[in-house]
Amino acid sequence: MKILLVEDEKDLNNIITKYLKKNNYSVDSVFDGEEALEFLTYSEYDLIVLDIMLPKMSGFEVVKKLRNINNGTPVLMLTARDSGEDKVKGLDSGADDYLVKPFDFNELLARIRAVVRRKYGNISNIITIGDIELDISKKKILKAGKEVELTGKEYEVFEYLIQSKNRILSREQIKEHVWDYGYEGESNIIDVLIKNIRKKIDTENGKSVIQTKRGLGYVIKEDENQ
Repeated sequence: MKILLVEDEKDLNNIITKYLKKNNYSVDSVFDGEEALEFLTYSEYDLIVLDIMLPKMSGFEVVKKLRNINNGTPVLMLTARDSGEDKVKGLDSGADDYLVKPFDFNELLARIRAVVRRKYGNISNIITIGDIELDISKKKILKAGKEVELTGKEYEVFEYLIQSKNRILSREQIKEHVWDYGYEGESNIIDVLIKNIRKKIDTENGKSVIQTKRGLGYVIKEDENQ
């Protein structure tokens, strides 16, 4: 899952970025409102973590401009402004959640999971497909009750596919949601990761949980795995 972090305090920006990356999120970090809108023009995000008091353009203005152009990317406002009036203004301007600084990192992660979960229409941190269970809060995958070990990027690809279950995702979409802006890796990197995930999750001679749609991409279908 890819997050755009908009925070003008450089030290705090670096700390949050490192923490989110450590927890298997891809993160693009920017320092003002105009830069945030520029990144949103060229890249898709699963969530924006947005400060309010920003140079050039406030967080309120960023959200308003996004919603005016029908950009529905979820927004979590992270700010020192703690008045009830500010919270109401932030949520009414189009933000999906509001967290006041100083904050607990575990609470930030929980709120990120909740907002992303709602974006994809999932009601729980535990998603079950057939005999596979993904616990998003623990970053843990069980296959028939046994834990499956994936690398960081394999996990990110698998989580994006399972959160988006029943939707065909192109290789470009997967790359867009799993790597930071500007990533220029091997063109077949998604195919290689999918192959590795299948080796670790699929049953020998059984049907793969990740289906290939020729010319379109990959999908995990809920019904066919029940």
